[in-house]
Amino acid sequence: MTGAPVSPDACDVAVVGGGPAGLTAARRLAAAGLSVTVLDEQPELGGQYYRRPSAAVIERGGDHRPAGGRLIGAVRDAGADCRTDTSVWGVADDGRTLLLSGPAGVATLTARYLIIATGAYERVIPFPGWELPGVTTVGFAQHLAAGDGIRVGERVLLAGSGPFLLPVACSLLDLGVHVVGIAEAGTPYRLSGRGLLTAASFPARLAEFARYVARLARHRVPLWQDRVVARADASPAGDHVASVTLAATGTPATPVASYAVDALCVGIGFRPQSEIARLLGCSLSGDPWSGDLLPVTDPTGRAGQSDVYLAGEARGIGGAGRAAADGEVVAAAILDREGRPGGDRRAAARQRRHARFAGHNARLYPAAAELTRRLTAALPDDVHVCRCEAVTAGQVRAAAAVAAAPQHGGADLGAVRALTRAGMGPCQGRECQATVAALCGAVAEPAGMARMPARPVPVADIAQLAGTPVASTPEVTG
Repeated sequence: MTGAPVSPDACDVAVVGGGPAGLTAARRLAAAGLSVTVLDEQPELGGQYYRRPSAAVIERGGDHRPAGGRLIGAVRDAGADCRTDTSVWGVADDGRTLLLSGPAGVATLTARYLIIATGAYERVIPFPGWELPGVTTVGFAQHLAAGDGIRVGERVLLAGSGPFLLPVACSLLDLGVHVVGIAEAGTPYRLSGRGLLTAASFPARLAEFARYVARLARHRVPLWQDRVVARADASPAGDHVASVTLAATGTPATPVASYAVDALCVGIGFRPQSEIARLLGCSLSGDPWSGDLLPVTDPTGRAGQSDVYLAGEARGIGGAGRAAADGEVVAAAILDREGRPGGDRRAAARQRRHARFAGHNARLYPAAAELTRRLTAALPDDVHVCRCEAVTAGQVRAAAAVAAAPQHGGADLGAVRALTRAGMGPCQGRECQATVAALCGAVAEPAGMARMPARPVPVADIAQLAGTPVASTPEVTG
């Protein structure tokens, strides 16, 4: 293949991410007359929260979140250019032009304003047996259940921390799955008088929580608090998870009880996707509660760069309601700068209310940074912490001892990466970085620059961008 010059493309606003935040901003801006391009790597818009169910699921049980379909339709009707199956994998040397890979190959896009609404990753802390078939994240189980009507298993245990465990358990019950139980690492449901008073100030959320709890009670699903996964064990054939052993959160290496399962769903909340923000040069600051690096923005979501905005979970974890409010606030800020009417003046108040609720949730559940530190300290040396490069906890600990740097609060993380290759595989540390940092004694993930490509991209696309010929691979026959 011979590389060809890539035609430049431009618009007023480029929105990276087609979830609640990005779609809400795109609808408002496109309706106000700006040219808007929405980029999303999934086959359909909606993000994880508004992920579109398959046609068969809709026919059987309807759309579980019809508001998502209406929002997507409104964005398209407003005239936004919606490009699905399109990944943003880098930023050009000018620091502004986005590098894309999609159905038509490589492309570039320049916009006067950039809205980064890339969402979040699920947070998982390794444990013995976490690589067994049948062990998944809770988000994946929800995707299968709500999006495709597929059971992740017949006897399922959910474990981790955060409110997301409850709706996922209910989605599994909808499919007739036997939910063995829910293991919550904290004690958020032992509300004190002050906690109840705070929760009562969010009646809609309290009612939603009550519906989940009542549903679980009707199905006699136990909710174990102060419990974490000590290990998962395989079936006699060794090809699938067969049992889960729980322990008290404070003593994660000491077993308390075991349960027979054929699937285990785990998750410790979510982490912002920050790669594109990093590539654009946005400033980041360590969050002591989560240990994550969060983009630094003003109240409108505007980053240090004058024309870059962040919205939704990419800015900080706060749920779909806050993400939508973020989208409205960002759109209003851009319209103000353009001197155009159309911004929702009430969005900032909704944004603040959702932020208060997110803060309330953070106080109820254990801090992710502390939970990560505690659970990784109990990891046996033979457990893989970096699955991409098959690096064990023991190898990281040994490298950390060699690369000790007390003046930095622990080991030199860059040296540990170089010695072990932990975090240098295809996922670039997105899955293991927090665990590796905790094993090295760091209090937060390193602030290193993101690398390109931020997403997997065919070599031919990169070569096309550079105008370099790519030799075809010869066919190999037996």
